[in-house]
Amino acid sequence: MLPKVLTTALSNLLSRGPRGYEIDEVMTGVHEFEPGVGLPGKRFMEFTATWGAVDLPRVFDPRSDDFLVHSLHGRVTVEGLCEDTPCHGKLELRYFHDQTIRYTFEFAAAGVAYRYVGEKVHIWPWNLPWSHTTCFGRLVRVSDGKLVSTSVTHFRLSSAPRFLASFRLI
Repeated sequence: MLPKVLTTALSNLLSRGPRGYEIDEVMTGVHEFEPGVGLPGKRFMEFTATWGAVDLPRVFDPRSDDFLVHSLHGRVTVEGLCEDTPCHGKLELRYFHDQTIRYTFEFAAAGVAYRYVGEKVHIWPWNLPWSHTTCFGRLVRVSDGKLVSTSVTHFRLSSAPRFLASFRLI
């Protein structure tokens, strides 16, 4: 049996309804424009994303359409296209579907809307240091789906303490 103080605290928490969390992640690396779209060569890319769930029971319910899908907002820099530009979208933990983590977000630069889709692939217990740190991305123009650039970004293990410390309940 739980002590009365603990059962009261748990009861109070549950009576407030579904709760969630947020965490801040930074991915840095390079991108390369498609021929004829921008300057050739590898250029800097970074996105800083706050992602999380506002309704934990729904996000962790396998019957829900939102199973392991988290909202995402932040800022993106794509050298040669935009710098520190607001973005919004979602992060999908697709461990059970196809062993990936997918970042999908949109942003606008010079009046043009873009969509980024990046994936961390081959998520298996034996390769977590690699699979959870490398993200392969494609940036397209929303209006016509034209590929603008491809990228490889990384979650730097040196940023792990800051990442973990940013976890907060909402």
